[in-house]
Amino acid sequence: MRPVHIALAVLVTALWGVNFVVIEVGLDHFPPLLFCALRFLVAALPAVFLVGPPRVAWRWILGVGLALGVAKFGLLFIGMHEGMPAGLSSLVLQVQAVFTALFAAVVLAERPGRRRLLGMAVALAGIAVAAVDEGTSGPLLGFVLVVAAAAFWGVSNVLTRKAAPPDALNFMVWVSLVPVAPLLLLSLMFEGARPDLAALSRLDWAGVGAIVYVAWVTTVFGFGIWGFLLRTYDASAVAPFSLLVPVFGMSSAALVLGEGISGPRWLAAALLVGGVALTSLPAGRLSRMIPSRMIPSPGLRPRRRAAAADAPGPGPAAPGTLAPADTTASRTPSTASRPSPRG
Repeated sequence: MRPVHIALAVLVTALWGVNFVVIEVGLDHFPPLLFCALRFLVAALPAVFLVGPPRVAWRWILGVGLALGVAKFGLLFIGMHEGMPAGLSSLVLQVQAVFTALFAAVVLAERPGRRRLLGMAVALAGIAVAAVDEGTSGPLLGFVLVVAAAAFWGVSNVLTRKAAPPDALNFMVWVSLVPVAPLLLLSLMFEGARPDLAALSRLDWAGVGAIVYVAWVTTVFGFGIWGFLLRTYDASAVAPFSLLVPVFGMSSAALVLGEGISGPRWLAAALLVGGVALTSLPAGRLSRMIPSRMIPSPGLRPRRRAAAADAPGPGPAAPGTLAPADTTASRTPSTASRPSPRG
């Protein structure tokens, strides 16, 4: 990749990592489901009038919109509203790679090899460590909701694989239109019209900024740049940058929100990111990340190893993005005055 494109990939993952901190800000101003609905409303309008008509069948747009927009982001926002830390949320969501591989094996008959099975086991071990740590130091319900959000992200990735959209930005904009009405209805049912109206009546620059960031910066700009990179390079070259998202997410949460990172959380991060890399990255890409002396290569000359490393292959999807071919593209509305499960 050209240096300027590497810089763009890092910039996008940084914006996606910081997004979890911005979600915290938004949840201080809006009930989670309302905030989620506003995020997709602003992302879809007026962009839906600028990107042209949808280029895939409506059933895929509706399916991904419900799985990704309503279920995944709804559960994520609610989980964070219930006390799940922003940094840990950015990390735990990466288990979507495992769920995607599992669902792809069932729905698409993609049989995972031994390396991918090992990666799933390592990533799940990281989730177990994080669950124990969060269960003893924070609300376990929020953790479970974020894991469920990752599972629905896996569902949306498989649906996206089936849809095979030719234009990721066009697809994402139309997908963003689907969750608005269901989320608003759910917000009225479970959060109430009075808290929603109260939140809107108290709208200030911080609330507007949070909506604009999660809608335009992370969705429209982020997905637009990511889609450009995927059209320019193989997915195996671009997708590994998504592993930087929890790095930026945890570090920005520590710097801005003062979230501590315990020893068990560091261990969970190492296991989860390592497991996701094993699960999602093609073998050639992994071999380029590991010193050559550590890779047994009987009978292969250096030129052939380099060629294998450059072979295209699938990689992990970035948070909230449309997943590349073999991979697995915020929090849910809460009440106007947030409870304080974290004390």
